[in-house]
Amino acid sequence: MTERNLSVQGTEVWLQGQGEVILMLHGWPDTRALWDGTVAALQDRFTCARLTLPGYESGPSVTSLDDMCSLLAQVVDRISPEHAVTLMVHDWGCIFGYQFALRHPEKVRRVVAVDVGDHNSAALQRSWGAKEKLSVMGYQVWLALAWKMGGNLGTRMTRAMARWLRCPTDSMHITHRMNYPYAMQWFGTAGGFHKAAPIQLPMPLLFVYGERKPFMFHSQAWLDRVAAAPGSAVQGLPCGHWVMISRPEAFHACVRNWLNAA
Repeated sequence: MTERNLSVQGTEVWLQGQGEVILMLHGWPDTRALWDGTVAALQDRFTCARLTLPGYESGPSVTSLDDMCSLLAQVVDRISPEHAVTLMVHDWGCIFGYQFALRHPEKVRRVVAVDVGDHNSAALQRSWGAKEKLSVMGYQVWLALAWKMGGNLGTRMTRAMARWLRCPTDSMHITHRMNYPYAMQWFGTAGGFHKAAPIQLPMPLLFVYGERKPFMFHSQAWLDRVAAAPGSAVQGLPCGHWVMISRPEAFHACVRNWLNAA
């Protein structure tokens, strides 16, 4: 299959396959390698474009929400100048990707989102009890503090949390640099997420989530709204947060069927 790469504002973008473009965004504590299996499953019919979020491996220590949306707009202009792309997102990739899609709906034809839905809604906050709220705050503030501390200590803290959360990423590739979205969330670093709009996408959405987690990153109201929207769909799978790693065959079949139907 065709493979090539290009650079946009110092961020390397890798493209594999042929056909309609899918832009894939990962989250914490991953890199573009998260999507290796997905690229293998889709590249016969789609051009799969991937990047590692700026700052995760190199570049600025933090990228603001505005700057991330600007970067993604420039990436799409380079990889698919004449047509809107399909956006495939996971974890923090969802949070950045949703805002990009809301700000630039002309550049996004449809969205495949994995495991993070209406993260900033009142409905989600109401769905969490005290235990869930303390659990979310505990691991996220820990990672935000690890980013603040930096250095070897920050990286050791980050890797310890990744082990506790059973993250499938090789710990040798995990550093404190990957935690800056948590510092944005809890400390308002780089402007935080106060400009983030409610997640009401105007384009079709496939939402796939892991059913076996101590808490969800979406509300039932979100699932109901997505399921009722024309052209959209919801699919839960018996696994945790890293759906594409834990249930690759089921995930890829679901995604492929939805993309082909659309």
